[in-house]
Amino acid sequence: MKFIGIIPARYASTRFPGKPLADMKGKYMIQRVYEQVKTVLDRVYVATDDRRIFDAVHSFGGKAVMTSENHKSGTDRCLEAYSRIGEGEDVIINIQGDEPFIQTRQIEAIMECFESEGTQIATLVKPFTKEDGFDALFNSNSPKVVLNNRNEALYFSRSIIPYIRNYKYDTWLDHHVFYKHIGMYAYRADVLSEITALPQSSLEIAESLEQLRWLQNGYRIKVGITTQETIGIDTPEDLERALKYL
Repeated sequence: MKFIGIIPARYASTRFPGKPLADMKGKYMIQRVYEQVKTVLDRVYVATDDRRIFDAVHSFGGKAVMTSENHKSGTDRCLEAYSRIGEGEDVIINIQGDEPFIQTRQIEAIMECFESEGTQIATLVKPFTKEDGFDALFNSNSPKVVLNNRNEALYFSRSIIPYIRNYKYDTWLDHHVFYKHIGMYAYRADVLSEITALPQSSLEIAESLEQLRWLQNGYRIKVGITTQETIGIDTPEDLERALKYL
């Protein structure tokens, strides 16, 4: 099976303009993401709508493709990029451009989901731990996922799911394994074309989670489980913390 990695990267960000070009100890943020992905995948492209990002990627020897400014999601940008530079790959992996500490094993885990012929879409989750604490579980910016017995997603929510009856909230982590969504996706090429043509769904609008559109329309999302944490960078303050970690 052939895979290609695509890293959507916009320059315009409300909370952190120019984020992909932020300096992380002598390397662009997007460069650190690209180099991590290249340890696993032979073909990797940054898909951007800004010439500054395009030129920066080429400056460190990476590959980039220009895409429209009008895309509403990274999924849409991935489809346009693949239509331009794809070479018949079976699966497109959509990697977040603001997670410079993505691990090799996480990319491998999402690839392994396609060892099952029935996999249409794949993503990753990480179990919450007691050390994370209830506040992390309650954080609406960290979507939760409920799985079936075949490790497929039943539902994603910004609320805590499932509800644990007869126990106090702050003890829920003692009684159930809750899963945090890690926002990396992979799609079979034909499925990517189909899901980007779907209109927004009621559940997607309610929770502001794109993947609910796919579930609501009957697509199956295979889930790989990782124990490795990712560090997403959404704001300049997040970058400062990431630099200390680096």
